[in-house]
Amino acid sequence: MNAARYAATERLRNGAVLQVRALQPGDRPEMLAAVGRLSSQALYRRFFAPKRSFSEREIDFFLNVDFISHVALVAVLREGERQTIVGGARYVVSPPGCAEVAFAIDDPHQKMGIATHLIRHLIKIARAAGLETFVAEVLPENVPMLKVFERCGLAVTTRSERGVVHVTLALSDPALD
Repeated sequence: MNAARYAATERLRNGAVLQVRALQPGDRPEMLAAVGRLSSQALYRRFFAPKRSFSEREIDFFLNVDFISHVALVAVLREGERQTIVGGARYVVSPPGCAEVAFAIDDPHQKMGIATHLIRHLIKIARAAGLETFVAEVLPENVPMLKVFERCGLAVTTRSERGVVHVTLALSDPALD
């Protein structure tokens, strides 16, 4: 599987067609626009700190992925004549066989099942790459993200420590095959 060319089509709960695809170099303007649609609360849940802007170095990190140790998918909806990036998910390989996952869905498109679709596709890519485990750090009040992990079909373990929930997902679970 070539993760850099990954693309799939899904249907959301409301019937809208969602394209899940690999992040592309030309996505910079749309990605920045999507981040601009994140509320302060959504940004805090994603970055664990108040955040309203990003340095060029941070932007480069988020946009320049190699699709081996750093994989990023975007969720795209057609809105009128435009294709709009409404969210994204990524994983970054840490120790061999393990990757940290993170998600962000813009506020107008939350609670539509987008993160659920994104995690399923990340799992498919990670399994094809031979990864064994996803890990994530989630704020305890980020119940929607915790539910995405609980419902993704993988064996989940959680551990709370200092105001953060550490989530571990076993990719070897065949439930999503």
